[in-house]
Amino acid sequence: MTGRADASGDRAVAAGGNIEQVVTGDFSTQVEHGVLLPAESLSVPASGLVHLPERTALFVGRAEELARLDAGAPSGVQVLCGLGGIGKSTLAAHWAAGRIDDHHPVWWITAETVGELDAGLAALARAMQPAYVGVLPEDALRERALQWLAAHDHWLLVLDNVSDPADVKPLLARATRGRVLITSRRATGWQDLAETIAVPELDPEEAAALFARVCPGDGVAEVCAELGHLPLALRQAAAYCSEAGISPRAYLDLLARYPAETYALTAEGGETGRTVARVWQVTLDRLEDTPLAGRILGVLAWWASEGIPRRLLEPLGSPLEVTEAIRRLRAHSMIALDGDSLSVHRVVQAVVRAGGAGREEAGALLVGVVRRLPHPDEVRANLVAWQAIAAQAEALARHTGPEQDSGEWARLFEWAGLLFGMAADERAVFLATRATLGYVRLYGMEDKRALRALRTVMVGSRAGGSPELSELLLALHVGVYGPDDPRTIEARSRVAEFLLPSSRERAEALLRENVDRAVRSLGEDTRETFDARRALFAAGTDPQAAAADLEVLLARARDVLPESDDLIQIIEISLVAVLLESGRPERAVELAEAAVGHALERYGAARLETVTRRAYLATTLEGAGEDERARELARELLPVCRAALGEGEVTSIVRRLARKRLPSDG
Repeated sequence: MTGRADASGDRAVAAGGNIEQVVTGDFSTQVEHGVLLPAESLSVPASGLVHLPERTALFVGRAEELARLDAGAPSGVQVLCGLGGIGKSTLAAHWAAGRIDDHHPVWWITAETVGELDAGLAALARAMQPAYVGVLPEDALRERALQWLAAHDHWLLVLDNVSDPADVKPLLARATRGRVLITSRRATGWQDLAETIAVPELDPEEAAALFARVCPGDGVAEVCAELGHLPLALRQAAAYCSEAGISPRAYLDLLARYPAETYALTAEGGETGRTVARVWQVTLDRLEDTPLAGRILGVLAWWASEGIPRRLLEPLGSPLEVTEAIRRLRAHSMIALDGDSLSVHRVVQAVVRAGGAGREEAGALLVGVVRRLPHPDEVRANLVAWQAIAAQAEALARHTGPEQDSGEWARLFEWAGLLFGMAADERAVFLATRATLGYVRLYGMEDKRALRALRTVMVGSRAGGSPELSELLLALHVGVYGPDDPRTIEARSRVAEFLLPSSRERAEALLRENVDRAVRSLGEDTRETFDARRALFAAGTDPQAAAADLEVLLARARDVLPESDDLIQIIEISLVAVLLESGRPERAVELAEAAVGHALERYGAARLETVTRRAYLATTLEGAGEDERARELARELLPVCRAALGEGEVTSIVRRLARKRLPSDG
């Protein structure tokens, strides 16, 4: 025996070195490999035992999540859950670094697997009691750490990137006296173990602040939006821009042209395994035993990022198969559920989409919906629900090019555009244009479907078209009806009027051609000829000459056309505008008042024709400088406009006039 050991009490045993047999009088025990530990090995440092990742200077925001962490949970266990790259670990490290003064020890364990968790606990035991190093095996060290945690208070463990709640359940059952903070991509399965805190993407201002700390410049807000305000993507993109010496806007261009490659980029020294192109592969690998989950994610990549009707996925499998696939995607934070709709982070979509899978299936599911459309009355009764489906078609169109569109896809996009309402929605313009291009590519310029799709949007929208689309609309009319058909002549006038602000020379050439074709093919006193002349006169650069020509034209139209023809009002409106421009406001007001009088006599005060003429009189009065009369008429007219026209453009004009402040108001 070496050393000295004292023992007291009945049948007590003490040893100062290695011993092989102990006899107490009751029984004997054979000790094969006894190890003597010095007394100081049983002590733990009083304070300062901290193991945390290096703190990042790029932490921003997260006030709500930090407040919830500060408040704690009754169980002492909280879980930060969310999508990979959302910033869970950064948030946990930032919060834990502020708890050093009131917790001991503060210990970080990477716990993606049970083996990593056990190794982290063993490392904690070695840090607490260095004398164990090289003496006790790993499993004994892990057990020693658990025993210590179970017997002491005021410690903090951070278990990072836990894959499965079951992996930490034994630890949580024993270590109940301190605090445990867990980060995990698993959004479900914690209800009996911990309080969950869902970590969202950063808000736009916080995202911009994070990016600008590394790489300020033009396009910061835009690149942050494109990256879905995802912290990992923002940090890597900003670092890459800074190192490459490019602006955020230049990075956006790279992202648009080379999405797959750009999402895999990182700055020198960055973790290539932590790029957004790879960070979700671990989760996808775990879902390989549910192949339908991968298929669904591939489909969702081509649709909108939120508001996706769950029922669109029903044809992909049996109800149980689809439900199970959705459950697993949600459990791993790859999608979120909100009632009967799904959402996917836009960067997840972009990375999955860059792989190319799911495009055709995403289109086929939507085409299947269009094929079995219900009666229009049912669509109108459930317009919001159908527009949610149309939104997926819009997203598909924006994520793809027209080069491979089928006729079914063109019809899908046309249908979706109609649901958004052609008169006002830019989305409708985009979809109708895409449908038109698809029809033209497949069937040529003589296809009536192409003309139908484009004419609907160009006629209904003032702001939605473009010079190129206007020219295409005219070419389609010529292709379908010929150059001299009344429908083509009318379209040529509308196209020319649209082109006037941007291409006056081209517009005037079209207007002159239109008059010549109308006179030659239809005659002098036809409605189409009157309209062609009206458009040509109104476009003239000499207001005095234009006013004289329109006065003659209006008189002739009243003689020839039926009094109910709305072209008479259109000519009146053109003439009034030219009169105001030429400095003849009295004549403009006189003409507008006469138009109101004719309408009152023919239709009465409540008819649409009369209401619109009175509204135009109010704007004419304003243009003539008679603001008080204009406001008085508008206030009288506003309730009538709302009743007859609803909240449309005319009502908006009248409302503005009714609320206009005048100098006399003080």
